[in-house]
Amino acid sequence: MDAPDFSLRQLAYLVAAADEGTLAAAATRLHVTPSAISDALNELERTLGEKLCVRRRALGVTLTGAGTQVVARARTLLSDAHELALSLRAADGELVGPLTIGCYPTLAPTILPPLLHDFGEAHPRVDLQIFEATHDELEARIDAGDVDVAFVYDTLIPGNPHRQRLFDLPAHVLLAADDPLADAASVRLEELTDRDLILLDAPPSSQHTLSLFAARGLAPHIRHRTPSYEAVRTLVGRGLGYGVLVQRPANPASYEGYPVVMKEISPPVPPVGIEVIWPAATPPTERVRALIDFARSIRWPGPPA
Repeated sequence: MDAPDFSLRQLAYLVAAADEGTLAAAATRLHVTPSAISDALNELERTLGEKLCVRRRALGVTLTGAGTQVVARARTLLSDAHELALSLRAADGELVGPLTIGCYPTLAPTILPPLLHDFGEAHPRVDLQIFEATHDELEARIDAGDVDVAFVYDTLIPGNPHRQRLFDLPAHVLLAADDPLADAASVRLEELTDRDLILLDAPPSSQHTLSLFAARGLAPHIRHRTPSYEAVRTLVGRGLGYGVLVQRPANPASYEGYPVVMKEISPPVPPVGIEVIWPAATPPTERVRALIDFARSIRWPGPPA
């Protein structure tokens, strides 16, 4: 088989230009000059006989139809080349290389510890990095190749990534320990509409909470909104309102130490799925597949039996 007339470096320059949107930004990312990027793209277009991108000083870089196809194939080739180099540094059966784990913030305290500790101990030469963000940003980072695998709720996942379900959790009502409803076996949403809701205001959590009320023709009275899971628990512990949350920490107290109680919703609400997702455009590396399999083998927490 004859060697191609273009190089991996030229493909890397094209991918960087597509990702960054301008030659200057791509040059900064790759620590080269903009002229080096431009020359590489010119030579790549000449070799392939196709216009791959339109470059305008004010508007940046726009891929052509052919350029979009080449970038998609180039990502796979560059990933394969990177994996080939890593495999030569590894002993038989050993996993080596970087792996960036994305995670929705409220899932992080549940998901990340066993991955970073247990998977990390089993594969010490895998360089595990974490990136916490909301679903929309995680999806963008996965598409760009900055995140290898992400752990998210199954609601409102943008795009079309590969996915596997890990476990399910229904939402619950969080109350202060001295709340009048704290001793009830369960709580109806109808009992809460005249009371103050402390809303976890981070998509998709906020949409999910409000949808539970809307499904029963109800509208909660929102007293405070906060993007912080622990802030919700703290405000509830102070008696400033109730919360509707999905994650179930083992600690029965707020950040400040005020006791809180979790109550099941009656009648039961549909559970929320927690899923692991990864890019659809490229096959997962061996270490990404190993992490996915490890995550599926864990006995994750669930609602009380």
